[in-house]
Amino acid sequence: VVTASPVFAQAQAPAGAARPAQPAPAPAQAAAQPTPPPPAPFPQGAKVGFVNLQAIAQLSADGKAAAARVNALAQKKQTEAADKAKALQANQQKLETSGSVMSEAARAQLQKDIDRQTLEGQRFEQDAQQELTELQQQLQQDFQVKLMPVLEALSKEKGLQVLFSAGDSGVIWAEPGIDLTLEAVARLDKNPAKK
Repeated sequence: VVTASPVFAQAQAPAGAARPAQPAPAPAQAAAQPTPPPPAPFPQGAKVGFVNLQAIAQLSADGKAAAARVNALAQKKQTEAADKAKALQANQQKLETSGSVMSEAARAQLQKDIDRQTLEGQRFEQDAQQELTELQQQLQQDFQVKLMPVLEALSKEKGLQVLFSAGDSGVIWAEPGIDLTLEAVARLDKNPAKK
């Protein structure tokens, strides 16, 4: 449910039971986004409902906190990768500009350093992507553990026979009142955070 865009690779994070949400907007973007309209009244006698798991992740306090953790780790890894890239670029520049006046041994050592830095940079990016993916998966599992009892209680309270995930079910049209997303967010936010 909670995920950030991959930082180091073009591939998306593996899909879990629910579709991943995009990271929470930056504070400047959050202020520009309109507040969601109040939920429509739940229709009497409805036996089905749906929720938008991505919206729950984006709107709930737990979802926003998880997205912030992923984004913080991504930013940290990007900064570390940029530092490594600068050091590599400096050595490459040094080889280009001073390589012809260096001794053969010094030039060979500098080339070895460049090769080592290149491999270390590639490994760092792979490790960083794996660390981000693992964090996203753990946070998604934690979020689902908190969310499922809320959704189950909400479904029972409404007398539903089925609760769909709007993003996963292929819902083409639905009575607006059976959208229980905002009610699920409110209940999730009311539950005390469990460490």
